[in-house]
Amino acid sequence: MKAIEVFAGAGGLSLGAMQAGIEVVLAVEQDRHAAAAYQANHPSTQVKTVDIRNVPSDQFRQTPRGTNGTMVFGGPPCQGFSYSNTRTRTLDNQLNWLYKEFLRVIDAWQPLCFVFENVRGITNFSRGTMLTAILQAFQSRGFKLVHGILNAKDFGVPQDRSRFFLIGSRDGIDIDLPTPAGKSPPTVFDAIGDLPNLTNGSKMASLPYGDTPPSIYAKELRGKLRECTGHLVTNSNPIVLRRYAAVRPGNNWQDIPTGLMQNYTDQTRCHTGIYYRLRADRPSIVIGNFRKNMVIHPKSDRGLSVREAARIQSFPDNYVFSGSIGFQQQQVGNAVPPKLARAVFLQIVHATKELRHSV
Repeated sequence: MKAIEVFAGAGGLSLGAMQAGIEVVLAVEQDRHAAAAYQANHPSTQVKTVDIRNVPSDQFRQTPRGTNGTMVFGGPPCQGFSYSNTRTRTLDNQLNWLYKEFLRVIDAWQPLCFVFENVRGITNFSRGTMLTAILQAFQSRGFKLVHGILNAKDFGVPQDRSRFFLIGSRDGIDIDLPTPAGKSPPTVFDAIGDLPNLTNGSKMASLPYGDTPPSIYAKELRGKLRECTGHLVTNSNPIVLRRYAAVRPGNNWQDIPTGLMQNYTDQTRCHTGIYYRLRADRPSIVIGNFRKNMVIHPKSDRGLSVREAARIQSFPDNYVFSGSIGFQQQQVGNAVPPKLARAVFLQIVHATKELRHSV
């Protein structure tokens, strides 16, 4: 199958699609750093670094199509739907309407299937009216739909991360959401236990591994590499480091003495993920906005490195990110875990193979 990805980011969804045997012929991403990361990791894909609203429909119609089916997939920006966004989680947020650009690409390319991914908050945003409108828009185009919430930890990812997936198909294809693996997910130690020891503010582009792989998961992501990149850690100030030191594994900002939290004018608004120290023996909480959540390494008094976060997201160690540390952190935090994406795309590949065999 050939596919187009829109709102591509650094390519977590595309990596999962390619691992499932899908060829991504075109990706659209307006952030130049994320687009550069995408291109570095997927050199055979044409990448348009532009706001999708500025791409004429004719350009999608001219994109090569596959003889065995085509697909469009992507996750429109989710800030307007996210539970953590209390300030602009309203219908007035223009990002909430970018799903119409997704529809425009579908109208131009006329794919056999699509995958629409987003935060779970989309399910009850505006009392469910937004999701209803989205579903009706796809149904009016002849797609049979299946949707639901999938948690990455149920598909071999060491992270408790729930995402909304909507899959559409036509021409008589029946596709189901993937079934959880039924196994215990890897732990944080399983994911990062062999990575080198780092300190606050580390800026090491590449380092050899610190130990042998502690798990099949780490061995798979490590591959045959002798060293890997991305050992970049935010240079936190002394007050933040004192806060880190006060938090026990599995706990959060509530462990921090009040005197160290004086710049938080209303501590009741601090959610449970702020200053959370990971437990080595359990999956991670959501890896999202590094600077907002301040997730703490399970043993060291520092934030996670870019590579540690990428491991927890299930990116292989040969996957590179682009730009300054802040841009790289954003690329990792915004991504769909490739292992979760792969499970979704395998469902589509198997369903379309069955259709071709029956013809």
